[in-house]
Amino acid sequence: MVLAIRVALIGNPNVGKSLIFNNLTGGKAHVGNWPGKTVERKEGRCVYEGVEMEIIDLPGVYSLTANSIDELIARDYIVEEKPDVVVDIVDASNLERNLYLTLQLIELEANLVVALNKMDIARDMGYEIDVNALSEILGLPVVPTVATTKQGMDELKKAIIKAAQQRGRRRIRHISYGKDLEAIISTIEGILKKDRILSSRYPTRWLAIKVLEGDEEVLRRIDRSPVKAELMEVLG
Repeated sequence: MVLAIRVALIGNPNVGKSLIFNNLTGGKAHVGNWPGKTVERKEGRCVYEGVEMEIIDLPGVYSLTANSIDELIARDYIVEEKPDVVVDIVDASNLERNLYLTLQLIELEANLVVALNKMDIARDMGYEIDVNALSEILGLPVVPTVATTKQGMDELKKAIIKAAQQRGRRRIRHISYGKDLEAIISTIEGILKKDRILSSRYPTRWLAIKVLEGDEEVLRRIDRSPVKAELMEVLG
């Protein structure tokens, strides 16, 4: 039985993340800065059905490519601190843009729950979203919410607790990038697995994809790796 869990909230700017944070915590939060940064850090607590949740509000980001300080903070927290559950708050009225971050979180092997927020706005725009089908495609629990009216908050709390209980037992569903690219990813991943320190800290598939993207922060870490020379031979 899970009695205390740590939950990170993440999402694009303006998806209703702060409102969901307030709904979950009752508006009570400890506000400070991230260590060594001037970016605000908010933490709160929630108790539901005997389970205490520590809620961390990560900066609003569009991706995890570490092109900004907010992206680096969010990514490092998920990778380094390994929260029990990551709640990805998605704007139901703008699915295509929002799901880009979701796919990156899947590759990062975060223990995800998707909060499909602004369902009322999506309906007003004429969108009909099959929540069950989306959940099946992503391989993740998807909870429809309307943060402005607190709709779906109990369901979200239940999904968070269930995800925490199933942590490590859920099958990770990776996104296929096509035969040719998958072959390259597999080769790079095989090399990265030889670096025991690096592969113990980060999902090697995610690292391989970031290497191909030219992610500067990941490349800096690779630069100190004993497999750098072998990797450079493959990358040319």
